Amino acid sequence: MGSSDRLFNRQRTIHELLGGGIVADVMLWRRKNLTLGILLVTLAAWVVFERSGYTLLSLISRVLLLLVVILFLWAKSAAILNRPAPPLPDLYLPEEIVNEVAAFIRNRTNAFLSVSQDIALGKDSKMFCKVAACLWLISFVGGLTDFLTLGYTGLVIVLTVPALYERYEDHIDRHVMLGYCKLQQLYVRLDVECFGKIRKWILEKRKLS
Repeated sequence: MGSSDRLFNRQRTIHELLGGGIVADVMLWRRKNLTLGILLVTLAAWVVFERSGYTLLSLISRVLLLLVVILFLWAKSAAILNRPAPPLPDLYLPEEIVNEVAAFIRNRTNAFLSVSQDIALGKDSKMFCKVAACLWLISFVGGLTDFLTLGYTGLVIVLTVPALYERYEDHIDRHVMLGYCKLQQLYVRLDVECFGKIRKWILEKRKLS
């Protein structure tokens, strides 16, 4: 499929549009174990919060408290009984992952701030309408469900929709562009048959008045 057949005539792939780093790999299932692990962990957390009534802070505090107590007692008993200490892995966060995540957050934050500035200064009316519509939609959806369920649903969408789109990109682009062409034709027909007549009627009324 050529670039002219793609949505918005884009030149880059979905992976490149998403940043091309570990975040893009996770969203497009290039690292299946990591993506699946994120989905399972978030699903478990959602079930726990929904069924148990715990809040995020109370649950984390109790889990960490239990873990610290177990490790502390294990280490003390191992020292007394001359046994091996708890087999803890090296707690180290690779610099590569930190840099990629930081770069992704920085780019998205800068883009958000730039758009916000344009909207606040009245430079981009179309973007203002889009943002207003998105905020209204979020407010509407938020009134139907709680934040936790909304967050989990959003994560599932982020980790499934881009991957499905990349896999069936040709078919989706073809059908979307076909639908877009049909909408343009419908708009032209409405403009000729309805809007044109309305404009003509308004002009005639102005001439008579």
